[in-house]
Amino acid sequence: MIQYGINTLGDGAQIFEPVTLGFPSRDKINESGFTGSTIGDRAILRSGTIIYCDVSIGDDFSSGHNVLIRERTRIGDRVSIGTASIIEGRTTIGNDVNIQSLVYIPTNTMIGNHVFIGPNTVLTNDRYPPSRTGGLEGPRLSDGAAIGANVTILPGVCIGKGALIAAGAIVTKDIPSHKLAIGAPAKIRELPKAMGTR
Repeated sequence: MIQYGINTLGDGAQIFEPVTLGFPSRDKINESGFTGSTIGDRAILRSGTIIYCDVSIGDDFSSGHNVLIRERTRIGDRVSIGTASIIEGRTTIGNDVNIQSLVYIPTNTMIGNHVFIGPNTVLTNDRYPPSRTGGLEGPRLSDGAAIGANVTILPGVCIGKGALIAAGAIVTKDIPSHKLAIGAPAKIRELPKAMGTR
């Protein structure tokens, strides 16, 4: 394991090399003794995982191969991040979150508890690239939201509690709680009765 800074790894971790902990952010490249990664008990870190400095992760964390987690990210307990997914800095992820493979989560994103994000999903945070007019604001995914495969969510969009985003949707506006969003651009529909209120 390659380590930068001061890292804390809980009991019962399984490490499949190569894994890098505490990789320095741009402002800490020439420093020593900075705060690295803090990871709770029973983590599974698969080969190619790189976790930057100032990252805090709870218990029972699991990473797929070649996962990248950037600085100042906060992750709760029982979170799984799939192979080749990227979590940019200053992101908050709650408890019991399942992020599938090849997902991109940008800086300044907030993800609640019990959220599912399907493979190849892309969240964005820059409404007018590359001008950055209005700053960088990632989406907000509320508790219990489920995102299908190949979904794109625009900057600042809020996905309500228990909402379902159908595969392939392009979400350009807020989705109310317990609703279905489908299509490109996504239209709001009622959840199928078989799903009930989640």
